[in-house]
Amino acid sequence: MNVLLDTHVLLWMVSRSRQLSSIARDVLSNDANKLLFSVAAYWELGIKISIGKLELKEGWQEALPKEIARNGISWLPVVPSHIHAVARLPWIHRDPFDRLLIAQAITENLTIMTADPWFTDYGVPVVW
Repeated sequence: MNVLLDTHVLLWMVSRSRQLSSIARDVLSNDANKLLFSVAAYWELGIKISIGKLELKEGWQEALPKEIARNGISWLPVVPSHIHAVARLPWIHRDPFDRLLIAQAITENLTIMTADPWFTDYGVPVVW
């Protein structure tokens, strides 16, 4: 399964948080699954840190990409077809980063790992 990780999932994964569901932990630890992290989600982290909505330890800019590589997670770039898909999405959920992740999942035929219940309203496969 090709799995796109929502922003909070990556943070919970690298911090070994108990907030991850047992199904999420099983999917993350299964080497048969390809895990992806969107550049858009990384951008979201930067914005949330800059406005004081999220605090990460000093040096997160070096540590997080190392954790992504160490865990065998691939970066998913944002390409024009993803933006075109965003433009076609209904206005069920207003968060621009979530909408872009949903569009990426639809365009690339990915399953999204998220605790956010809004994602399923778009008909995108969700695992949690």
